[in-house]
Amino acid sequence: MDRQKQRMTLTAAAMLVPLMAACGSEQADGGSGSAGAGKPVTGVRWSVDSVTADGRTQKAPAGAHVTFDRGRAEGSLGCNNFSAEATVDGDRVRLGKTRATEMACENKPMEFETTLARALSDRELKATVDDGRLTLTSPRGDTVRLSEAKDAPLAGTKWTVTTPDTDGRAHFTFDEKKGTVSGSLGCNKVQAEATVRDGHITLGPAATTRMMCEDSLMADEKTLLRLFDGQPKYRVDHQTLTLTSENGTSVRAVAER
Repeated sequence: MDRQKQRMTLTAAAMLVPLMAACGSEQADGGSGSAGAGKPVTGVRWSVDSVTADGRTQKAPAGAHVTFDRGRAEGSLGCNNFSAEATVDGDRVRLGKTRATEMACENKPMEFETTLARALSDRELKATVDDGRLTLTSPRGDTVRLSEAKDAPLAGTKWTVTTPDTDGRAHFTFDEKKGTVSGSLGCNKVQAEATVRDGHITLGPAATTRMMCEDSLMADEKTLLRLFDGQPKYRVDHQTLTLTSENGTSVRAVAER
């Protein structure tokens, strides 16, 4: 994809449009947040496994998920992000008008997105939670099956930096046993000592190769190098890692599947 098309795609992603008309929305105060005693629906990232509608079951693509929290349902239909007002009251989830981005993604089943969007828009669903699995059932019997998503482990995961100019070439992996982090800055290889404790990572000075690459890569390398020889904070949210250095530099990376 050339830079102009990439910019157009990013612009489209930022625009939210209604997916379908709504007859009204529930006032979303979050409700009890449960589908039974001790079995919360809210505050959990649920990966969508499948949707069954009109007697037909469609398997979800990787990345489809939803979180119910603070009076909203937010997530991904597989390609496009979506949100809606939502109230969880006991075993009932009431959803308002769903809005989503309008991106056309390669190798993503858009028919599934349409089916899931319809299932999660402007209706009341019965929620059943059992052993880390959530089933949402409509009055007509259509179902959305989900499972609780686990955070990727910090150590042992290959984290790919999301900076556009690195084009997936910058990555790193933490080795808990060796107490190191190693990988690539996009152009040069890097390695350093790494100790993880209490939400921080203590990084030693970076040992790197000395290759010269295009200017954009070298600029990104300088940003990544600011994380080293310091104590950046880290946060893992499902498959996304955010590192924030003491000087405020923030770097995001995603777990490679």
